[in-house]
Amino acid sequence: MRDFQAFLMRGNVVDLAVAVIIGGAFGAVVNSFIADIVTPVILTPALSAAGVEDIAELSANGVKYGLFLSAVVNFIVIAFVIFVMVRLFERAKRKEEVEAAAEPSVEEKLNDTLAQLTEVMERKL
Repeated sequence: MRDFQAFLMRGNVVDLAVAVIIGGAFGAVVNSFIADIVTPVILTPALSAAGVEDIAELSANGVKYGLFLSAVVNFIVIAFVIFVMVRLFERAKRKEEVEAAAEPSVEEKLNDTLAQLTEVMERKL
């Protein structure tokens, strides 16, 4: 039982659990975005022309290609959102790296101070 408790309390297990929960919530947001915004705004004309109200109703000879199209649209939206998020994180990381590179390190400051001190002492001798 202790081994099981130690396993559950390891950081990566907790991180994974949090990621799964957030991923599920993110999936619900994306599904709502597709069903409530993308489908009515973008797909309504195409669905009206096909004579259906829901993309899931699209079928031909029993093949429910509408469900497949819905999954493809969901995938594209999820991929795009993840792409944008990764780009934003990369931009923030680059900004931090540039700011860190612009600031002299403690070692550089110490070396500069020692060099200045050496110059002052040599002038006095």
